[in-house]
Order: sequence, then C-alpha cells, then structure tokens
Amino acid sequence: MDAALAQQWMVVNFSQGTSAVTAMHVRAACSRIQNAPPLALPAKRTTVNVVYGIRFDTTKASAANVAELQSCLDKFAPAVQGVTLQDAGDQGT
Repeated sequence: MDAALAQQWMVVNFSQGTSAVTAMHVRAACSRIQNAPPLALPAKRTTVNVVYGIRFDTTKASAANVAELQSCLDKFAPAVQGVTLQDAGDQGT
C-alpha cells in the first residue's frame, strides 16, 4: 500500500489544438530522461487520450531528473503550456 501511495508522475499540459502527432513527438523526445520514463498510453489511441494522457513516472526521479524533464518539455513551448505534478494522494480529489 505504501508503495502505491508513493507513486508520482508529471502530467504534460498541452495548448488547445495540439495534435496527437505533436504530443507523441514531445513524449518521444523527452522519454530518455533517467528515472522518468513515460507512462503507457491506452492501446486504442485517440487525439483526446493522447494529448491528455502524456505522463512521465517520476516516482524514482531525483530533483535533477525532474528538472531535466522540465527543461526538455520547455523546449516544446508553446505546444507544451506546462506540467502538473501529481501523486497517488491526488487521486479522487
């Protein structure tokens, strides 16, 4: 139970009108950050669940890993508007 509650991830917030192709490009470009892999996408992909589903698992990431991921994502502005850090405690709120 404690391990599940310790899970953390970074949700990428894209600007309105961002295409699934662009979102996937961002995901691929930033997927090589150590200790911050992208989370799996649904098997059936639509523009909506891709654009709103780009997340990186930061559970094992150091502050430096998170900063590197943030820096990578910042390169894709204005398509990437920012990020939201979440953890298992945020679920259901």
